[in-house]
Parts: sequence; structure tokens; C-alpha cells
Amino acid sequence: MPADELSRVFAALADPTRRDMVARLTGGDATVNQLAEPYRMSLQAVYKHLKVLEEAGLVSRPPGPQPRPVRLERDVFDEIGGWIEQYRRRAEARYQRLDAVLRTMQDDDESGARP
Repeated sequence: MPADELSRVFAALADPTRRDMVARLTGGDATVNQLAEPYRMSLQAVYKHLKVLEEAGLVSRPPGPQPRPVRLERDVFDEIGGWIEQYRRRAEARYQRLDAVLRTMQDDDESGARP
């Protein structure tokens, strides 16, 4: 995933309302009115949040007459997960190297302390 696309995704998910919308859509597609129900904001504000999510590729709405369902785009989440996983693996490898160094130091201390 190119850096500018990744930046759009993380910027879109930085807002708690948009994260909540994404979380709610994990249960299934919903219309804009259904998504708007729990929020104390105008329908226009909900559309603005959805536009940010759409531009980031996180959700889509098929063309056609209203009401159109809003749905999550799974591929974007797979790409984000892959990006995060590569750094998790690197961090894990770093910690494993550190653990090995610490074990070596501990073994050296234990062998030096014995008569």
C-alpha cells in the first residue's frame, strides 16, 4: 500500500466517530440513516464522515437510488494488517535478539560467580 494511501487510512481512522462507524459496519452493511442513529449530529455531518472513509477506501456505497448500503472494504483492512504485521515481526525479532543477549550475560554472570 503506498504511503499516501496508508496516510489517508490512518487519518480517517483517527476520528473516534469514524472508527465507531467502521466497528458498527463489521456487523453488516447499513444505510446512512442506520449509521446516523446513535450520533447527535446532522445527517450532513454523517455524510462528511462517510466521504472521508470512502476516500480512504475503507467503505463503499454502490451507485443507485437511495437508500444505498454502506459496506466495509475488506481488502484495505488486509493491507493495513500486512503493513502492521511486518513491523510487529521486526519488533519481535529485535526483542528475541535482546533476550539472547540478556541470557548470554546472565550465563556469563552465573559461570563467573561459581568457584
